[in-house]
Amino acid sequence: MTTKIPNHVAVIMDGNGRWALARGKKRLAGHRAGVDALERMLGWCRDAGVKILTVYAFSTENWRRPAEEVNGLMKLFSTFIRLKTRKLMREGVRFRVIGRRSDLPPALAASIARVEEKTASFEQQLVLAVSYGGRAEIVDAARKLVAEAAAGQIRPEDVDEALVGNRLYAPDLPDPDLIIRTSGEQRISNFLLWECAYSEFYFTDTLWPDFSREDFDAALAAYATRDRRKGGHA
Repeated sequence: MTTKIPNHVAVIMDGNGRWALARGKKRLAGHRAGVDALERMLGWCRDAGVKILTVYAFSTENWRRPAEEVNGLMKLFSTFIRLKTRKLMREGVRFRVIGRRSDLPPALAASIARVEEKTASFEQQLVLAVSYGGRAEIVDAARKLVAEAAAGQIRPEDVDEALVGNRLYAPDLPDPDLIIRTSGEQRISNFLLWECAYSEFYFTDTLWPDFSREDFDAALAAYATRDRRKGGHA
C-alpha cells in the first residue's frame, strides 16, 4: 500500500441501475446494493487514512427520473440515516449533505440536520451530494454574491476566487484530491465543477455495487504515481 494517500476522495457512484438490470432486478435493488458498497468504501477510507469521502448520491438532474425510482431513493436516504446514525457516531464519522436541501422532502431534510448536529465534532467525514449539481452550486453562490452587492456589503471589485469559494455549499471542505468514477464512463457529470479544478481522476469499468477493496487500492496506487504540480513547475 502506498504512503501517498489522498486526504479527500470523491466518488461518482455510477452503475447501480445497470448492475440491477443485469440481474433481472429493479433499479432500486441496485441502489440498495450501492449503499452497501458505500459502507464498505467508508471503512476502506478509514483504514487507508483518507479523512473525507464525498459521494455523488443524487443529482439535480435525477429529479427527472421516474417517480417510483425517485421516491424509492428518498426513502433509501431516510432509511440510511435512521439505521446508520448510531454506527456513524460509534465510528466517529461526521455526516454532511451538500446540495439544494429545499428540494428534499421536509422530513428528510430535518433528519439530515439532526444527524449533522450530532456528528459535527468528528474528524472523519462522509459527505453526501444530494439534489446536487456543480452548476447549481455555482449559481447559488452567485446569487449570494449578487444579494450582498445589492445590500452594499461587497463591491464588484471585491469578488475573487476566495469570495466565491466561501459561498459554496461547504466552503470549509478542502477540494478533492482524487475523484473516482465507476462503470466505465469518463465524464464529470456536473459534479464538484468548482472544486475539481486540480483533482486527479481515476476511471474504472467496475459497476459501483461491485467496487472492491482491490479496485480502491488500484485507485490509490494510481493516485500515488501522479505528479500534482497544480500549474506550477516541476
